[in-house]
This record gives sequence, C-alpha cells and structure tokens, in this order.
Amino acid sequence: MDDYPAMSVFWTMLWFFLWIMWLFLLFKVVMDIFRDHEMSGWGKAGWLIFCIVLPFLGVLVYVIVRGRGMTQRDMRQAKESEAAFQDYIRKAAGSSSGGSSVDELARLAELKDKGALSEAEFQQAKAKLLS
Repeated sequence: MDDYPAMSVFWTMLWFFLWIMWLFLLFKVVMDIFRDHEMSGWGKAGWLIFCIVLPFLGVLVYVIVRGRGMTQRDMRQAKESEAAFQDYIRKAAGSSSGGSSVDELARLAELKDKGALSEAEFQQAKAKLLS
C-alpha cells in the first residue's frame, strides 16, 4: 500500500462511485424509455440506439430533453402504486372486519330513502344481514 498514496485511493474511489452513479442513471433512462406510453416505437428505438451507441452523450441529452417527463412519469407511477396498495388494504380490511356488511347496510338505507323498499322490507333485510 506504500506505492498507492491516500490521494490516489480517494480519486480511484471517487471515479468508481461516479461510474456507478452513471450506470444507475443509464438504467433509469432505459427504463423510462420503455415506460413512456406516449412515445412511438420509432422514438423509443431512436433514443435507445442513441443511449447505446453514445452512452454518455445519449443519457445526458435524454435527461436534458425529457427530464421533466421522467419526473412526471415517476410521480404518476408512485401515485398509481399507492392507490393500488390503499385499495388492496381497503379490500383486505373490509373482507375480514365485516366492511362488506356495512356497505350493504348503506345500500339498503339508500334504497329505503328512495322509496324502493318499505320499512318492513328494510327491517327484514337488515335483520337477515346482521344475523
């Protein structure tokens, strides 16, 4: 280790981490190219070829030209994932805690308020649902 001074170790580590960061950015750009549903197939092929043939320039130009769209697509995907997760939680909690019977009671009350069910029919359906 005497032949490799501390400053050389620092510069080697810095370049290594910068290279790893660039690889992450390259993969992020390639994923974004395929995730964009508004871009045509030829546009996707062109950007992909540009990023493969001239990787540093291709990634840099892509981030400059389409960076705002990348952010919007990331935010949209995060919101969709969160909504799907919340929907799953509601369905799972509703099926185990009787949430479906609460929904059914609300629907019955709405039908009674509209006049589609009489008070006797409502009470009979409610008793059947709660038993």
